[in-house]
Amino acid sequence: MKFLLLLVLPLLVLSAGLASSQTDGDGLTEIFTDSSVYTEGQPLLLYGAGDLEESLIVRLRAPDGSFVVFDQIEIGAGGTFNHILLVWPEASAKFPYGTYAIEIIDSTGVLVQSIDIKFTSTDDLVEIPIERRVNTLVFAPETSALGTTMRIFVQTTSDGLLIDGDASKILRTTHIHLPDGTVTDVADEFNTLHRGLYYVDYVPQQLGTYVFHAVTFYHGTISHGSSATTIISQDIQGISEQIIQLNQSLDETSMALDTLKSEIGVFGSTLQGADQTINSSIVAMSESVGNIAEASLQLNSLLFPIVGSIAVIVALQIAILARRK
Repeated sequence: MKFLLLLVLPLLVLSAGLASSQTDGDGLTEIFTDSSVYTEGQPLLLYGAGDLEESLIVRLRAPDGSFVVFDQIEIGAGGTFNHILLVWPEASAKFPYGTYAIEIIDSTGVLVQSIDIKFTSTDDLVEIPIERRVNTLVFAPETSALGTTMRIFVQTTSDGLLIDGDASKILRTTHIHLPDGTVTDVADEFNTLHRGLYYVDYVPQQLGTYVFHAVTFYHGTISHGSSATTIISQDIQGISEQIIQLNQSLDETSMALDTLKSEIGVFGSTLQGADQTINSSIVAMSESVGNIAEASLQLNSLLFPIVGSIAVIVALQIAILARRK
């Protein structure tokens, strides 16, 4: 395979290759790849022309931004070179399908050229544009409380892989739309949780709906993601605490009612005893009144004869006095 590529190299140079980019004009003049799309088992051939006996550094950047291959190219006496950078292995976590970037660095350490290629599962040679699939996901709470810190997460991927890089550069225009219509830039406030995962802490000061708009810019491709949060005066935790306090108050009230019920039961038994005592007292009083009435009748039956005798004696004395005169 390698010898075959060397035989067709002049034809590839004459046709200007299938993928190329411009140089700075002082060092390299041309760099090409033998294809724009590769599959497993195919070699990645680089060829071109440059300064005599110059040393170049070549690195292959994966879709997530990490470097998976480093190599060095020595330009021969004829000012041209061809170099197999790698034979594409079976797709894996290190070499996933997606868009890769070949970066050429000169002897002074300056990046002079970058070429995008595609690693896919098919060997179809139909020309397709090399595009990166950049996605942005924003995770924010549905509701939060006024004045309470909330954390917003942003996930950025390229061809399904988490993007490695500086959050302030990748999310350079990320902002928040406030309820009053104003916009706040938060691109410089992001922290890195993990490669491709970033977060920012934000304290809302207005009631209403906040829209968090994340903008990812990576290798010339822009992706947008957004999420909305409604800010209320009190969050669910505060409401739950109030419910817990209310439940405690209800429990205390229930205990007080149970105590009152027991006390009322004691009071009821006391009232029942008092009622029975009053009833017995009334019965006793009734019997006493009956006894008094009976005694009064007996007394009257005794007094009537005595009073009658006294009246007879007084009448006799009056009669005797009358006769003497």
